[in-house]
Amino acid sequence: MTALDEEIRDLMRFAAQRSMMPRFRALADSDIEMKGEDDPVTIVDREVEGFLTEALTKLAPGVAVVGEEAVHADESVLDHLSGQCWIIDPLDGTANFTEGKEPFGIIIALADAGKAVAGWIYDPHKDRFCHAKAGEGAFVDAEKISAATTGSNPPVAAISRMFLTEEQRAQVDEKIAPHYSLVDIPRCAAEQYPRLALGENDVSSFKRTLAWDHAAGVLWLNEAGGKAARLDGSEYRVDQHGEPGLVGASSPAIWDEFVGRVLAQT
Repeated sequence: MTALDEEIRDLMRFAAQRSMMPRFRALADSDIEMKGEDDPVTIVDREVEGFLTEALTKLAPGVAVVGEEAVHADESVLDHLSGQCWIIDPLDGTANFTEGKEPFGIIIALADAGKAVAGWIYDPHKDRFCHAKAGEGAFVDAEKISAATTGSNPPVAAISRMFLTEEQRAQVDEKIAPHYSLVDIPRCAAEQYPRLALGENDVSSFKRTLAWDHAAGVLWLNEAGGKAARLDGSEYRVDQHGEPGLVGASSPAIWDEFVGRVLAQT
């Protein structure tokens, strides 16, 4: 690991040990608010984001910080995604955390001109640190890794129905389900992307493509030799939101087959 990787890991680990783990399964009702339907925010989200924003600003003065909670408070923060910026998801999997269950984690990415150039994903329960830099491969802790499929036939597809329309859900049942072993998503991108590279899932689709959820994971999976891209085959950019959706897979071949079936629905 580089000195920057070690510094980011230590910041994430410290934030988890100080703010996150002591409150796991110990949140008071007053520690939780709802930003929207099925979209909680906790005192941990805000505390970790505040700590990381300050630390990263000291580490790289002049580089903007785009945090999930900062954007919720002021959408104009999103304007920084087109330039050089840090992107923070201080508690990915907040819904799981508020329910007292795993998985959850911390995600940080560094982007420039709309593209992620480095990404870090930390799982505090496993003390697992996934990291990547553009063009330099993907790592788990100090070990360089290559994406592995599950080897299952049919392939394992993690599909969320949460944000799909009724028509889209019906299409999944008709066109996708017969060709894959369907499993639910972990509701945590910090866990979903590692599952796609470490032999647990083969493919997953995402309708919501927010930068703090996906910037680091997309880079890491692609650097591992898997494939994450928009449904139309275009690369994922942190400064573009919404349609078309995003698909990640443990191999380019699995990505191609899945997307071919999705597009055949239309």
